[in-house]
Amino acid sequence: MDIGRLIQTGGFLWSPVTFAVLIGLATALVWLALAPARPRQVVRERLDDYLDRADVIEEEDMRRPFAARVLLPLLRRILRILGRLAPKRNMEMTRQMLVQADEPGGLTVLDFLGLRLLFVVLMGGGYFLLLGKTLPFSMALRNALIVGALGYFLPLFWLRRRVRRRQHEITRALPDALDMLTIGVEAGLAFESALLKVGERWNNALTREFHRAVAEMRVGTARDLALQRMADRTGVQDLGTFVAVLVQSSQLGVSIAQVLHTQAAQMRVKRRQRAEELARQAGVKMVFPLVFLIFPAMFVVVLGPGIPAMLSLMNRFTGTS
Repeated sequence: MDIGRLIQTGGFLWSPVTFAVLIGLATALVWLALAPARPRQVVRERLDDYLDRADVIEEEDMRRPFAARVLLPLLRRILRILGRLAPKRNMEMTRQMLVQADEPGGLTVLDFLGLRLLFVVLMGGGYFLLLGKTLPFSMALRNALIVGALGYFLPLFWLRRRVRRRQHEITRALPDALDMLTIGVEAGLAFESALLKVGERWNNALTREFHRAVAEMRVGTARDLALQRMADRTGVQDLGTFVAVLVQSSQLGVSIAQVLHTQAAQMRVKRRQRAEELARQAGVKMVFPLVFLIFPAMFVVVLGPGIPAMLSLMNRFTGTS
C-alpha cells in the first residue's frame, strides 16, 4: 500500500535525484578537502615570481650610476623643500610657463622654485666664500647679495627663453602643418587621422602636441576640449586663433576642409608678413656691428699705414716752429 502510494506520488523519481545530489556534494567536499595544496602552490609561485622580479629590478637599479640613484632624488627632495619656502604669488605663472616649455626635466613648480633658491645659495655663498676674502666685509656682502639676486633670476630667464624658443618653433611649423592637414582631410582622412599623419611627417613641438591631443581624444575627451587644451599648453596666438575658429566651425556645422583651407592660406600670408618685417628690421640691427665692429677695423686697415707718416710730419712742423 505504501509502495503503491510512493509510486503514484513520484517518490521513487525524486529519491534517485536526491541521492545523486548528495553523492555529488560529498565528492565536491572531498575534492575541496584534498585540493588546497594547489592554490597554495599557485600563490607560492606567484610570490616567488614577484620576489624574482623584485631582485631583477633591484639589480637593474643598482646598475644605474650613483648620481641617478642617490644624488638626483636627494636633489629633488632638497629642491621641493626649498620650493615651499618661496613666495606663493607667482606659482600659477610659473606652472603655466613650465607647461608652455614642455616641462623640461619633469620639473614641477616646487622643483623650479627650489632651483631658484638653490642658485641664490650657491652663487651668493660661493662668491662670498671664494672671492669675498680679499674685500672688506661690507663690500663682499653687498657683492654676494647682488650675485645671489642674479642667481635667483637666472633660472627664470632660462625658462622664458625656452618658452620663446618653443613658441617660435610652433609658429614656424604651423603653416606647413595646416597645409598637410588640409591635404589629408580633403583626401578623405578623418581629422584625428590627419593629425597623426602630420606627426608621422615631422617631429617637432607642434606635432608632439598633435599626438598628445589625439591621445586625449582617444581616451574620451571631447575634440573641442582637447584642442583647447593644446592651445593653452603652447600659448601661441596663431594656434589659439586656429583652434578657436575650428571649434566655432564645428559647432556651426561648417566643413572642416573648408576651414582648414582658409586657415592655411591665412597662415601663409602671416608667415610672409613676418619675413618682410624681419627684412625691414635688418638695416636697423646692422647699425651696431657696422659702427662698433666693422668701421673701426676698416679705419685701422685704411688709415693705419699713413699714421706714422702723419705723426712724423706733425713732429717736423712742431720742431721747426
